[in-house]
Amino acid sequence: MPGLKVVAPYSSEDCRGLLKAAIRDPNPVVFLENELLYGVDFPVSDEAMSPDFTMEIGKAKIERAGTDVTLVAFSKMVGTCLQAAEVLAAQGIEAEVINLLSLRPIDRECIINSVKKTNRIVAAEEGWPQCSITSEVCAIVMESEAFDHLDAPVERVTGADVPMPYATDLEKAALPQVDDIVAAALRTTFRASAGQA
Repeated sequence: MPGLKVVAPYSSEDCRGLLKAAIRDPNPVVFLENELLYGVDFPVSDEAMSPDFTMEIGKAKIERAGTDVTLVAFSKMVGTCLQAAEVLAAQGIEAEVINLLSLRPIDRECIINSVKKTNRIVAAEEGWPQCSITSEVCAIVMESEAFDHLDAPVERVTGADVPMPYATDLEKAALPQVDDIVAAALRTTFRASAGQA
């Protein structure tokens, strides 16, 4: 919906900064929370505790710098991508993790600049694949100058295209896990290596 802003925080600092920004914004802002993050502990800096601390709506944050593949996510999936980045690092692959923070407007520049640096991208989310945020990320990459920098096709990791199960084991099977993101990242690096051989 044009004119509607949508934010999706991951950490405690994200929540504090984006909520204050949303309150101060004269336009309507949808604030998306993932209830599975309610019990998760995050460090909070002194800067974030300042009464004047806010985060700019429409700007993404690089949670981890990397050179080999870009992992893009929002909300809870940022944590999953950070875990996947640790697994990849053990295999000698340095992943850059982008926390979108804002879904509308979305930070196109951050995504494009990261792909220009890493030449590969994996977009991850818990939502269904059709008409999703990862679809938008893919479109941004394909329609921009970032396309010419790709060494492998864009990869997406999403929730299964099924109604959300109630049983815990089935719910876990329907949502992306660390191994799914690692596998997608490895596919992008493998394709690139095979193409350069």
